Amino acid sequence: MATLAAKVCPKAPPGATAPMNDITGYVMWGVIALMGLGMLVGVGGIVAGRVFSMPHASKMSIIGICVVFGAAIAYLVLPGILNGIVGKGCV
Repeated sequence: MATLAAKVCPKAPPGATAPMNDITGYVMWGVIALMGLGMLVGVGGIVAGRVFSMPHASKMSIIGICVVFGAAIAYLVLPGILNGIVGKGCV
């Protein structure tokens, strides 16, 4: 009997696709802008740490830049992993 049941796939209500695409685009743009800002702050921290002889500030800024790079890699890889796990989402 379970094989006779039709698969139910999630879909957006009529008229919701365009606003959802806009919201998704804004969020993606915001994430990329925050990554750029994080890189800028990290480089500024390294320069300030060297100028003011604060080695701990430079080390923390390097760690911050590494975290931004890790987040950028996750930003590219995780959607593919999630799509592979969930698939089309049909039940």
